[in-house]
Amino acid sequence: MSQPISFQYPERVKLAQTPTPLQKMERLSQRYGVEIFFKRDDYTGVELSGNKVRKLEFILHHALKLGADTVITCGGAQSNHCRATAYAATKLGMKTVLLLRTPDPDQPPVPEANVMLDCLAGASIIWITPEHYQQRDQYFAWQAEQLVAAGACPYIIPEGGSTALGAWGYVSAVEELLQDISKLEDCDAMQTTLISAVGSGGTTAGLALGNELFAADFRVVGVNVCEDHDYFKKTVNRIVSDAQSRFLENSMVSPAAFEILDGYVGRGYAQSRPQELEAIRDLARLEGVVLDPVYTGKAYYAMISELEKNPTCFGPRVVFIHTGGLFGLFSIAEQMAEVL
Repeated sequence: MSQPISFQYPERVKLAQTPTPLQKMERLSQRYGVEIFFKRDDYTGVELSGNKVRKLEFILHHALKLGADTVITCGGAQSNHCRATAYAATKLGMKTVLLLRTPDPDQPPVPEANVMLDCLAGASIIWITPEHYQQRDQYFAWQAEQLVAAGACPYIIPEGGSTALGAWGYVSAVEELLQDISKLEDCDAMQTTLISAVGSGGTTAGLALGNELFAADFRVVGVNVCEDHDYFKKTVNRIVSDAQSRFLENSMVSPAAFEILDGYVGRGYAQSRPQELEAIRDLARLEGVVLDPVYTGKAYYAMISELEKNPTCFGPRVVFIHTGGLFGLFSIAEQMAEVL
């Protein structure tokens, strides 16, 4: 077994309500014959709920250090990252500009769910097409130039906060998980598999890097909710490599081990199939836990689908990282009504 590696965290600002609890899903565990726990990162806050705030603690500290007064970021219309960024920035006295993706910018979505919360926080929203979103770096640059010309000091946060700096949020989550698991019976006797949704790669990158740094011996599995296996293998490896080169120059870290469980994108990003929504409904009725349709719902559906085919596929103990996203349900109320 490898040994933990000595390192120092980058500086951060306190935003998240952490540590979050690790809760056993008793009835779900009985159903599949394995121990299933949820790491409740949906408990990191209310306005800041979800996994994004762990990343923002590191990213926004850097922004403040550089004197930024405005942050620019991007995402889909119902982006949890954008909503969390808007509220985190407000708490720190900064303004927010959001580039949000929608098919027709001339007829943007109604202000509901995360979009409504973005507006409530005073974020400036710029709607762009999916085609223009592919050139978001150029849009970032244009917005930054306009802000500088107006006397502001902008700071750009890439999609999902999935950067070498943001990944440290989930390195710290691994440290928490080790403490959580040390309190369980037979804590050392069971291999633990961590399962999370992968939308931009930063959470999986942090989990994989933290697994190496702490010699945790976890199995790290990401369920992609968009793109494909090869895309996220490259993306996560790039984030891990960037984090090592920037922050771990004097530490020998082996290539981070992680898996991408492909095949559950379904209809596409933020597009739900009935069976995914039924899985969300059934979990709420079984364990009183609410998932979202974009990330955790797809990842959870993938997890139980694999367990139904082979209950031992993830080993004797599974920790599902609940990355939040509750507000996204409110934008698909009509679809949910069909399975209620």
